[in-house]
Amino acid sequence: MVEQVTIVLPQFPRGFHLITHIIEDNLPALPEKGIVHIFIQHTSAGLTLNENADPTVRTDFETVFNRLVPESASNYIHTFEGLDDMPAHIKSSLVGQSVTIPISNHRLNLGTWQGVYLCEFRNYGGKRRIVMTIVS
Repeated sequence: MVEQVTIVLPQFPRGFHLITHIIEDNLPALPEKGIVHIFIQHTSAGLTLNENADPTVRTDFETVFNRLVPESASNYIHTFEGLDDMPAHIKSSLVGQSVTIPISNHRLNLGTWQGVYLCEFRNYGGKRRIVMTIVS
């Protein structure tokens, strides 16, 4: 069985945001076993799994990504949509647009300290669409 749900996230500021609760609140009843594939339909934001307890991890992610892919690089050609646009595309490619999580006992089988992050790489990215596919 395959089921698919599309949700629209509220606008988040630039940064790494724990959205596990939003994902869980918008999933239908989950099967006993299966997988959930979560995909973001954007090229300037991403999804990843990481630390869900200490918010300083998300701050450190933002710091490291901004050092790896600075906005001030003079060699970007794609600059029409603003200084944060091309770096956002690169960061999105580094992180990826999807995560896959196993389902066990009708729940997402995340590790104790794991959560789903929205990685918002634009200063004003707007609302983001996420497609969740549940396979049992």
